[in-house]
Amino acid sequence: MTPIPPPHRRRDRRRIRVTLAGATAGALLAGLAALPARAADGADAPLGTLARTAGRAHFEPGPCPRTADPTPALDGARCGTLTVPENRARHNGRTITLAVAIVPAARKRAPDPVVWLAGGPGDDANSEIQLALGGGLNQDRDVIFMSQRGTYSADPALTCPNVDRFAADSLGLVYGAPSTGRLHVGATRACRDRLVGLGADLSAYNSTESAHDYADLRLALGIRQWNLFGISYGTDLALLYQRLHPEGLRSVGIDGVLPPSLAGGAVTWKAAREGFDGIFRACADQPACNDRYPELKATFERLVRELEARPVTTTVTLPDHPDPVEVTLDGGVLVNWLTFASHLAAGVPRSIDELAHGDPGRIATQWAGGKLSPQAVGRMSHGLAYGVFCSEWTPFETEQDVIEAGRRAFPSFPGSVLANAPLLPWLHEDCRAWDVPAAPASVRDVTRSDIPTLVLSGGFDAQTAPSSGPYAARTLSRSTAVTVPYVAHVVFADSPCAQAVTRSFFDTPTAPDTECLACLQPPEFEIAP
Repeated sequence: MTPIPPPHRRRDRRRIRVTLAGATAGALLAGLAALPARAADGADAPLGTLARTAGRAHFEPGPCPRTADPTPALDGARCGTLTVPENRARHNGRTITLAVAIVPAARKRAPDPVVWLAGGPGDDANSEIQLALGGGLNQDRDVIFMSQRGTYSADPALTCPNVDRFAADSLGLVYGAPSTGRLHVGATRACRDRLVGLGADLSAYNSTESAHDYADLRLALGIRQWNLFGISYGTDLALLYQRLHPEGLRSVGIDGVLPPSLAGGAVTWKAAREGFDGIFRACADQPACNDRYPELKATFERLVRELEARPVTTTVTLPDHPDPVEVTLDGGVLVNWLTFASHLAAGVPRSIDELAHGDPGRIATQWAGGKLSPQAVGRMSHGLAYGVFCSEWTPFETEQDVIEAGRRAFPSFPGSVLANAPLLPWLHEDCRAWDVPAAPASVRDVTRSDIPTLVLSGGFDAQTAPSSGPYAARTLSRSTAVTVPYVAHVVFADSPCAQAVTRSFFDTPTAPDTECLACLQPPEFEIAP
């Protein structure tokens, strides 16, 4: 499994790397009927400064959480923990704690905060604080960050450093070889066994339980009304929350949309096709790029076939890595490289052209750089990721479904490439090893809502597909669907225009200002001598 790369890491480094018991629902609804704008015991207290119990959840003010990177904004934040049942279906089971950080508004304070839903699945919201603030999300509103269950700043944190290290150690292996798959699944199984040995109930780490966690947080903080903003997998979670817990929800923003009804391997092939074609078209539309790199799409697809038949091994040198690194490129690596490289689109045509002329160095260096970065180890919650994948995705999509979707998108690709969807290698085998029960089929229901919703997509999004945004918006009657051209997955991370549209939306959810879209220009592609 290759998680979708967190956008804050993409921006900071500028290089490539990438729940179901509803027993408390009635209690939540009943509690809301009496909930004031601020709880009666602290109407004037700043948000997050009072301890409060709501049903089986308890918020306790306290120190700010650990984060994967330095987070200066925590110096002025109000923090604490939310304690919730690990498995709400077990009334006497163990509890888990989720780290909460509330960053105050930079200027005037609207009464309805924004809660940030991180991507992945498995990314930590508190490690994405600088990304959110870099886009000005706290300009007029407090922004609430809470670690999803199992993530880096939660307790327990269900990380799998051995799986991350395998991704680095396997750079010299053939990506799509069955022997590589067996090692991959072995690492997954070893992590599962370790986490179970520590007492984790792996079946409780999923989107529905996470949605209930956020509903509990709103009650425990005494918030009458709030807004959601989810990125990448966080859009899946936001749409599920919108369906399960519409009470108290003023508006919803989703960016890099992954609708629960589509989530799985098949949609990643569709996303790759749409995102790749966006880059290829943009190059073809620029005379200098088209003249220097003609037929870029055909060249790329030819290289995938050739590398899958005859993988190429090269050696690269990386900054801060003392020894040369051996990297093997096959067709699957090339597909996954371009999925990530869509975030650095200006260099894509040149990299493909150099590979076509016998120089794999740029692509190999970028591919290895993400895998060998210290930031790639020990941050991702594979416990949550596999909990979502293996209960909500693979039970509703066969391996043949994935292959057929790949063949529709890329008819010329060999079967060995199509067997592993982009970002999700060996997923069904991994899920057989992870061994958690399937979620109810309702987890994949389409969300139908009249809550104002901003639906953001990127024209170069090769990870969740530009078309997924309009698909989700069809059943959101008061939605504004926006495709930001020339930007990859999670436009809020890289586009000042998308950031401005998002801020405008939370000010006026039914009429966001989208005028900046008309001024956007394609990247200036690198032209080799």
